[in-house]
Amino acid sequence: MAEAQHRNLPIYAVFFAIIAKLYFLLTHHIQEDAFITWRVAQNLMDYGVIGFNGDTKISASTTHLYVFVSYIFNLIFGKENFIEPLLIFNTTLFTIGSLLLSHVLFKNNWHKAIFILLFGLLPPSIKISILGMEYGILFFLEMTLLYYGFKKEKKWAFLLLPAFILFTRIDTMIFLGIIFLVDIFWNRKIRWSYILGGILGVAICVSFNWFYFGEWVNNTIVAKKLAYDQTFTMQQNFEYFKLNYGNFWGMLKLSGNFNPITIVILLFELLCFIYLIRQREKRNYFLWIIFLFAWSKQVIFISQKSLFDWYYWVPQILLFVPVLIFVLEQKVKRNLWLTLLILIYILPMLAFQTIHSIATGNGEWNYRRSIGIFLNLYEKDKKQWVLLEPAGYVPYFSGLKTIDEVGLVDKQIQEEIKKDKPNYWINTVKNRKPKYLLSYRNLFEGSDAEYYKTHYRLLNEFRIKDHLKSEYPVLEKIYKLKPSGTDYNLYEKIKK
Repeated sequence: MAEAQHRNLPIYAVFFAIIAKLYFLLTHHIQEDAFITWRVAQNLMDYGVIGFNGDTKISASTTHLYVFVSYIFNLIFGKENFIEPLLIFNTTLFTIGSLLLSHVLFKNNWHKAIFILLFGLLPPSIKISILGMEYGILFFLEMTLLYYGFKKEKKWAFLLLPAFILFTRIDTMIFLGIIFLVDIFWNRKIRWSYILGGILGVAICVSFNWFYFGEWVNNTIVAKKLAYDQTFTMQQNFEYFKLNYGNFWGMLKLSGNFNPITIVILLFELLCFIYLIRQREKRNYFLWIIFLFAWSKQVIFISQKSLFDWYYWVPQILLFVPVLIFVLEQKVKRNLWLTLLILIYILPMLAFQTIHSIATGNGEWNYRRSIGIFLNLYEKDKKQWVLLEPAGYVPYFSGLKTIDEVGLVDKQIQEEIKKDKPNYWINTVKNRKPKYLLSYRNLFEGSDAEYYKTHYRLLNEFRIKDHLKSEYPVLEKIYKLKPSGTDYNLYEKIKK
């Protein structure tokens, strides 16, 4: 009876949740790595090759499926106009994913609608929706698998969706593996169609990498492992964890090595989860899946020293699901619980994310993009090279060929790292002689200063302090409250 009542409420909630988040488009807060994927997509348009620099093949983007989706949006809307439609598309897919998740968790349509709205306003949900990464598509695919595969038991979902999920990100093997384990323990049977779908998914991804790029795994994985590989003592591991745990389990990126808000949220999530699984509900099957996946993903990535916060967006919001269920299903004083949740947590988190997005959007779109635009106007020969880090905004808006410090978009620098990691930067400069160097450091100071002074000149200094102004006083206060960006020095090779 409850399911038949107000049948369209969840659909209305989907539309409202999408519209409510669109104002974040005005902040221009777009993740740096999104521009790597988009440049790969445009490289495919221009050269017919999945790469980053001309006709050289390289899996510079973490995600293959999103490259092809971005390619289609570039074809339809053009290079100048595709970003906003693609961000709206990502937001829509994520919100539909939250609708599917609500279907596996709730029977009451009012609960579904409120869940979709509150779930969609959490900081990780906003970042998944608007920041341009592949996680909107990924979340939609994963929730589609849960709903159509493991709730509706559609065989097409078992056979097709694992391939799409793995083709979006290879690390989704964690998600698919957790589902497999929970399903076996819960139902005491093996779904052979799901196993076949997983085998097909792995075969397609590995075959594509091997036959197209000549590698088993994406270059991005190899490059990050090589560049960031460090040996830590037990004490160093503990210090590392203290410095970073708040960014992983919490929804706030705060400076410092102690974040009490994260601990409170984590404990409440655990208590709500324990309370819910003690009840005899069919949906506990799905609760176990999403909770175990969220914990597994975060523990595995933390253990591998993965600092990039986008790895943790989906786990962050899934860990909060039991809290929303607990509040919405309170029998006594539910409205009070819901009001407190909204006033004490949801709205402050929304306000925090708004301020964070405005400040970060200024530091990325207004500041870092301006470096790329400067180079685009200054250097007309797009065959010239620039050595820099990171490989997002500046290469995208400059159009120049790029060597990044990590080796995500250029494999040759990986060889320099293997040969002489402490000196790979200067060795790359000497061996490849890029026309431009963009560095956080003053290259005219230090052990290699004489070489740089002899072969390069300082072309421009880019300072974040010069971009903390606005004609709107409120925006200027936000920029100065949370300055986002890094000072750069741009060097040009001296003509001989």
